[in-house]
Amino acid sequence: YFSVYLYIYLLCISRSGTGESCDNFTDLNLSHCFMGTVLYVRLLLYTRSNLDCGHELNHHRLSSQPLFNLSRPTAFVIHGYRPTGAPPIWIDHIVHLLAEQEDMNVIVVDWNNGAANLNYFTAVTNTRKAAYNLTGFIMTMQEEGASLSSVHLIGVSLGAHLAGFVGANLKGKIGRITAFGLTGAHGHIDFYANGGNDQPGCPKTIFAGKSYFVCDHQRSVFLFLCALNRTCSLTGYPCSSYSDFLEGRCLQCEAFKPASCPVLGEFVSFLLAELMYRVDMVTWNQYLRWGVVFIRLHSGRNFTELFRFEQYTSTRLLAQFDDDLQQVQKISMRINTGNVIGPRYKIRLLRIRFTPLERPERPLMCRFDIILEENVEVAFRPLPCNSRL
Repeated sequence: YFSVYLYIYLLCISRSGTGESCDNFTDLNLSHCFMGTVLYVRLLLYTRSNLDCGHELNHHRLSSQPLFNLSRPTAFVIHGYRPTGAPPIWIDHIVHLLAEQEDMNVIVVDWNNGAANLNYFTAVTNTRKAAYNLTGFIMTMQEEGASLSSVHLIGVSLGAHLAGFVGANLKGKIGRITAFGLTGAHGHIDFYANGGNDQPGCPKTIFAGKSYFVCDHQRSVFLFLCALNRTCSLTGYPCSSYSDFLEGRCLQCEAFKPASCPVLGEFVSFLLAELMYRVDMVTWNQYLRWGVVFIRLHSGRNFTELFRFEQYTSTRLLAQFDDDLQQVQKISMRINTGNVIGPRYKIRLLRIRFTPLERPERPLMCRFDIILEENVEVAFRPLPCNSRL
């Protein structure tokens, strides 16, 4: 027995690196889901001092965990339905990224025992029970000096519903709720990435297996992670429909003045100097093709890049560039259809036109009769649309 206990102790030391044991997210498997799990809520605390080693909080004796500082903001990360019982792959990423933004308490609400059930409706029922549990914990925080305005609930899928129940229980006094994977309008601001339905790059048929069911649904989480690590700036524009947006009719921000249009992500408070162009292309090709279009606007040393999947025919793209270049000296383009066998495809552009949608006072830019060969970048000087070479 001594050797077994010694092994476990050393394992905990190696995982924490400091000699203290770590409390990890509950890792279940399909057998638990078949048998069914009974709700049990664990609250795992992470701070900048223990980013890789969670500490489970006592629901009633908050002072028992010295790293839990109630004067700091607190973000609760709440997962959703877990049909296989495995931990969400994004949990560690979001914990680290949230802690990078601000010195805060990040609490992972681990209700895997309760969410891991083959019967989805059992997990649905457990969301309200878990919400009462979490509500009681937050009320204890408030009694010990925490401000509700400094609490941020981040919920995914059923976790978003759970967060909403907590907010309702506390009469809407929570500082902020961020919910992912819901349909319809629920918040003060609702983001619909790519129209809110099928997401680019996700499988279109059930033959793709598990990813067919989870890819579109999880995209919102990964977009949020993208916004937190500042690898992308995702601006939301008020619009009555996605088709109107694609037509370029919804690129104004008057509804939010004096502020700008909202950017996805809690801590992405800066806005890059962006500019949206409508790009109209007319091609001369016998067959329709799918591929990637790479476009760069150059002005001195500055350039940006955009790529979109589209069919090569008479095509309209909405292109958002990160830099608002006052004078575009050069434009370059490249195509890629993914063809690896046979000759390189060539595309003939009869006309390409750039319309600056947010700067109507600026002239339209055009170019005529261009031959694009696959994976070969072609650069050209834009011309006024009323002239031709």
